[in-house]
Amino acid sequence: MNWIVLSLLSAVFLGLYEIAKKESLRGNAVPVVLLFNVLTSASVYVPVILVSRLLPGLLPSDLVRVDDLGVTGHLMLAGKSLLAGSSWVFASFALKHLPVSIAAPIRASSPFVTILAAVLVLGERPALWQWLGVLVVLVSFYAFSLAGRREGIVFHRDRWVYCMVVATILGAGSSLYDKFLLADSGFRSATVQAWFSVYLVPVMLPLAIWWWRAGRESSPFEWRWSIPAIALLLLVSDFMYFHAIEQPGALISVISPLRRTSVVIAFVAGIRMYGEQNWRVKAVCIAGLMAGVVIISVAGR
Repeated sequence: MNWIVLSLLSAVFLGLYEIAKKESLRGNAVPVVLLFNVLTSASVYVPVILVSRLLPGLLPSDLVRVDDLGVTGHLMLAGKSLLAGSSWVFASFALKHLPVSIAAPIRASSPFVTILAAVLVLGERPALWQWLGVLVVLVSFYAFSLAGRREGIVFHRDRWVYCMVVATILGAGSSLYDKFLLADSGFRSATVQAWFSVYLVPVMLPLAIWWWRAGRESSPFEWRWSIPAIALLLLVSDFMYFHAIEQPGALISVISPLRRTSVVIAFVAGIRMYGEQNWRVKAVCIAGLMAGVVIISVAGR
């Protein structure tokens, strides 16, 4: 399947994932939701890891084969889990308290964060068109802050907005690390996805233990079937995303903004399911944000 089609399908499942996550986190205990989420992912991939090692002939396709790894390989993928898991923790606490029509667009701006990191850390000099994209994103964020004030959310004072910004920064770092693992280090996508899912369990476990000891009375947990759906939807989205990156000629600068169109699905769901306000203003802001992301990504080709 063409890498552009894979990227768009990944965006659809990523948007559905955001909806399932919002539904699971609404009024619920974040640490336990995250733990059950990663346990679901691990329960899918542990059998695949065992079959790949013991009975590889039973695998339906080589696409799902998980390679054997040495100590260095396991440490690299454990680092990926720690980076992405930290992003998930910040994003989940933010999504619990923010309207999805505000939280999702902030999360979708990771290419903007990536180019800022390249300038500040790596000393890169973006092209003029990329600076234009940065300006468009900044203006869109300012417009979002004005829309948020109508709902009592002051961006520069709201800790949940800051949590989502931190999650976005960590998520941008995770995306760059994905490219390093798949394109530069020779990992196969199934191997990355499988061990990443397994190592997320010890990443999330300490937070769940903390909740059990200190937070279960103030923030009780309620089981919802949308919780395992989070993991399954993300597994499908990531499977398509990783295979898009692997294909010859695939451009991460195009894949990234295509995948971030998932924000449209989350935005529509926020309006239809939760009756979120000021949707016309937010729609204009999202259009500006996505335009800026596309300019940044495509101008960097």
